[in-house]
Amino acid sequence: MNGSNKKISTVGLILIIQLVILIILSLGITKTISSNTRKDSIDHMQTITNERAHIIQTYVENAEKTLIYFSRAEDVSNILRFPDNSTYVSKAQAYTEKYSADIGNVEGLWIGTWDTHCIAHTNAGTVGIQTRQDPDKQKELQDALLKAGDDGVYNTGIIISPASGKQIVSMYKAVYDESGEPIGFVGLGIFTNELVQNLDNLDIKGIKESSYAMINVNDNKYIFNNDAKKIGTAATNKNILNICKELSSGSGSSEGSFQYKNDGKKYISIYSYMPKYNWILMIDDTKDEVYSLTRVMRSYMAIFAVAILALTLLFAYLNNKQEKANQKLASTIIKSNKTKESLYTAMFKDVLTDVSNRIAFPMDFEEVNSPPSRPYYFIMYNIANFSDINSRYGNDIGDWLLVRTVDVIKQVFKNCKIYRSGSDEFVIAMQVNETDRKNTDILEDAADVYKRLTSAQTTPAGKINFGFKASVARKSGQVNSSVITVLKDMINKDPQANFGHITYSDMDANENA
Repeated sequence: MNGSNKKISTVGLILIIQLVILIILSLGITKTISSNTRKDSIDHMQTITNERAHIIQTYVENAEKTLIYFSRAEDVSNILRFPDNSTYVSKAQAYTEKYSADIGNVEGLWIGTWDTHCIAHTNAGTVGIQTRQDPDKQKELQDALLKAGDDGVYNTGIIISPASGKQIVSMYKAVYDESGEPIGFVGLGIFTNELVQNLDNLDIKGIKESSYAMINVNDNKYIFNNDAKKIGTAATNKNILNICKELSSGSGSSEGSFQYKNDGKKYISIYSYMPKYNWILMIDDTKDEVYSLTRVMRSYMAIFAVAILALTLLFAYLNNKQEKANQKLASTIIKSNKTKESLYTAMFKDVLTDVSNRIAFPMDFEEVNSPPSRPYYFIMYNIANFSDINSRYGNDIGDWLLVRTVDVIKQVFKNCKIYRSGSDEFVIAMQVNETDRKNTDILEDAADVYKRLTSAQTTPAGKINFGFKASVARKSGQVNSSVITVLKDMINKDPQANFGHITYSDMDANENA
């Protein structure tokens, strides 16, 4: 037989079969990864959309709570029961102005009789005006207030104020007498500019071309839109209209996505429905950017497949290159070890606040022995009623407070180690040369941090005051994790550990006593 009729060798046949299997696996893996990456991209945007919808709803709900608290004030009920009493009128006007001053971003706060005559207003010039002269409009408002009930608020939604010409959240709350009969109502208008600024300042990592819009399902009109001209106009996109129609009928999904084309570009829109107010929030981005990771993964898989093909063919002809393959394997092992090292480091970090976690503390102080002239100072800050903060304002505000606490600590204590020793507590550790820095200096800095933390904080949900407890301990010699127990006992068991009081303990003195 001549050379052309030679049979394929066993090794050659095995290589061919292996090559075919690898190509099939590569195609299958590429398809699976692409599909999962697309889904992950949509899920990521859906999570972001839901978070922003929650921010909007929380903003409006906080305004409603503010109005409810105002409606239950004694000065409000007095003026509605005795509208001709000049003393009550004067007190109600003064209370209205004072209360509105504490709200912030308010357009107007007022008190009206049941027949819609304004009898107290943040704008004193509005007092005496009847806001609903049309009997039908007046009856419509009264029915809505009664439907909302004593514990509810009639929220008319986000509208353009006829008084200021600016966009506001408008709401009303009925006020009842002791017999349960309505005697009047209170109203509140909150500007949306702060909410819009908060939404605009929230960047979406990896997505630069996104935009958001919000639509009222009742009339299909835009409440928010990056194109200001569209605000107050009805949507024309068929997908949006279908979603509004389905949600209005009660058959639509509370979240989802759709694709559309505009000016030659393909877009993906993710929406989240807020049934309490009948609004849908949408975040739109170009299809190219949303699926950019998918394209990158495909490119990597294509490169990987080509590499496999090249290596397989190369192995068939250049078996003597095995050493290079071994080197490549060694490189992979090194990368794997580096990855393990990174994971090991991550075990001792708190992901949210980027400070050391409770595991790191006993590791750092496993064998520490400090001289009396250079003792360690430990300062603990405990967030009061942290679970109630999460319940009342949401986990986003709770996370914000944890990050804010670390930021404030870093502003005052420049050279220190910070540990998140519990869900609601942080410990500062620093070694101090007492010839340069006295314990009074440490206590003053600790008090400064406390003052900053307990002052009114400007959060995404508005200005909020948070409570803290704090303790300070000094320790030299053998230092270990028992200091955390001491700090906690000082806060939890010491009757002097009240709000605003920072307890101090010299552990060296206590041990020698």
